[in-house]
Amino acid sequence: METVADGLIGAIGNTPLIRLKRASAATGCEILGKAEFCSPGGSVKDRAGLAIIRDAEARGLLQPGGTIVEGTAGNTGIGITLVANALGYKSVIVMPETQSKEKIDTLRMIGADLRLVPAKPFKDPGNYVHVSRRLAEELGAVWANQFDNLANREGHRATTGPEIWKQTSGKVDAFTCACGTGGTLAGVSLALKARKPEVKIVLADPEGSGLYGWVKSGDLTVTGSSITEGIGQSRVPENLNGVAIDDALKIGDPEALEQIFDLMIHEGLSVGGSAGINVAAAIRVAREMGPGHTIVTMLCDSGARYQSKLFNPEFLRSKNLPPPPWME
Repeated sequence: METVADGLIGAIGNTPLIRLKRASAATGCEILGKAEFCSPGGSVKDRAGLAIIRDAEARGLLQPGGTIVEGTAGNTGIGITLVANALGYKSVIVMPETQSKEKIDTLRMIGADLRLVPAKPFKDPGNYVHVSRRLAEELGAVWANQFDNLANREGHRATTGPEIWKQTSGKVDAFTCACGTGGTLAGVSLALKARKPEVKIVLADPEGSGLYGWVKSGDLTVTGSSITEGIGQSRVPENLNGVAIDDALKIGDPEALEQIFDLMIHEGLSVGGSAGINVAAAIRVAREMGPGHTIVTMLCDSGARYQSKLFNPEFLRSKNLPPPPWME
């Protein structure tokens, strides 16, 4: 070890870039995945949690012993709760009850005050984001507001993007990832474009999200659905506004699952649904650009957070999706 991390906070970020062997061989490109499952809370959202809390501290909004409230699909809630624990704050997490059992159990395990609500669209006042905002107001707490809080993308501009640049020695040609809050794609775009304007930034979008249409034609119309959690939007989060995005790709669940299962059984990499979307998109970008390029994407979290869905043959068959071949 080169250094000793200063507690949980010091261990967030500086994750490895892993060469995805089969994807690289199939395309003639270097396809690299940023292993965010190596972060202490197990996902890329540790970065957002830390950035949002540090920003609230800097602005004098979060006082010692204070409370931070967030609406989340799970991973940001886990990141915020762990950072809050480490820094002496309380956390209240509002989450749709449809999210994976593993994330629900983890939040309870780590001490979050968890409030589960029915899954409702953003336009509905009962949507988890609106519930979390009202709850923060009632409690006199800080509302993290990860979707529209620019501290989210700033955290990635200051850490994730420069890490990718350094790890590739500036030879990155394209970056692609899916968006929930948009913080990762936006922050990495800002960081990489400042260093290399010609780098290609591609938004990967699941079915059931409007961001693909927004990038391609300014149309946020939503069609289809996806079993992935925490990504896709029917609106444009503030984190994405004013950020350079060169293209978008729509990735269906079958294509994502193919990559998830392939990485698991052939490369020993356990990843979640958003990573499947990301790797599938990176392969498509590599094929469009041609051999010899370096494409980076995000391995956002581990498949262990989705055992009851992604690795549950009964669940997958109920959605007309293929189960892992070794589990049939």
